[in-house]
Amino acid sequence: MFSILSLTAQSLPVGWEELTAPDFTKAVSQSEGVCIVPMGVIEKHGPHLPLGTDVYTARELSRRAAEKEYCIVYPYYFTGQIFEAKHQPGTIAYSKELIYQMLEETCEEIARNGLKKIILVNSHGGNTTFLQYFCQTQLEKERDYVVYLYTPTVDQETQKKITSLRKSTTGGHADEVESSTMMVARPDLVKIETANDESGEDLNRLQLNNLYTGIWWYAKYPNHYAGESSGANPELGEVSLSQRANQIAEVIRTVKKDQTTLRLQNEFFKESNLPLNTPHRP
Repeated sequence: MFSILSLTAQSLPVGWEELTAPDFTKAVSQSEGVCIVPMGVIEKHGPHLPLGTDVYTARELSRRAAEKEYCIVYPYYFTGQIFEAKHQPGTIAYSKELIYQMLEETCEEIARNGLKKIILVNSHGGNTTFLQYFCQTQLEKERDYVVYLYTPTVDQETQKKITSLRKSTTGGHADEVESSTMMVARPDLVKIETANDESGEDLNRLQLNNLYTGIWWYAKYPNHYAGESSGANPELGEVSLSQRANQIAEVIRTVKKDQTTLRLQNEFFKESNLPLNTPHRP
């Protein structure tokens, strides 16, 4: 049920690890050189969801999208930024050097295998600024591939439907929507009956106007649980998953057509090597 076994008309799995070596070559061609890296971390998700919630969600979204618009989906990726949850059991928090180097070398290896358009699909909020920084540093040196970061949005109609299905109004981590999503992606791992064993209330223990500090999340949610999830239900989860999967499928189509990003990237590298010769554009 959870293995990426769905086949295209040409009988090619979307999961990288499920392809044979000969079929991998065919898949690169069929995908038009596009690969998704589904990203999460290993961290606590309240008292009721599995530690791998973000990884499972990213993988499910990517699988659904790739079945609508074929591309290759990289295996489960959990080397992300999660220092804020080190005080909770089961968290795997790799060093800042390793999480960057791991993603850099993963992208290089993906590109070396002929996939020159790489889409990062992230399901962990704590990865967001790290991934934006990672994308910006792609301009540090010349490369023959492009990294794209999927940035989700919710259309007004879908948001209205989500709101109508929700029983709570707060959230942010292991909340009603995320719990509902997992009821669809991995229902066997959800223990919704324990959702109220801990509080997901915002304790608001730190008030510093016009300042940011890394301890902000712990100050708000020391239980690493934000929201109330006892009202979670599969219908809500399906709405959330379907909307994002459809959006990612459209992103894949856009990336397949995109010839401009790599051209501009190459133009930038050429000019950055000889900045005094950079033309002044009107």
